[in-house]
Amino acid sequence: MHDQTMMFRAKQDDIVAASDILHTVYGALKEKGYNPINQVVGYLLSGDPAYITSHRNARSLIRRLERDDLLEELVRFYLEGHPSQSELK
Repeated sequence: MHDQTMMFRAKQDDIVAASDILHTVYGALKEKGYNPINQVVGYLLSGDPAYITSHRNARSLIRRLERDDLLEELVRFYLEGHPSQSELK
């Protein structure tokens, strides 16, 4: 059992790459008529690249990064880009 909190630090280059890849994959999925949010969530939960279209090389791009790097980028964007309800008061 671990009693101490472990520190995780992502490299800045990985953050930029994850953001760019997510935007490209989102656009490719949308162009093909898929619901991009549902498809990316399916990929993140399952690890199955079949959730991502090969259009615009999206499937190959998303597989360049570990799923935890993609999740980190999503959490960072959400928490840093959206003030909490207590901050709005």
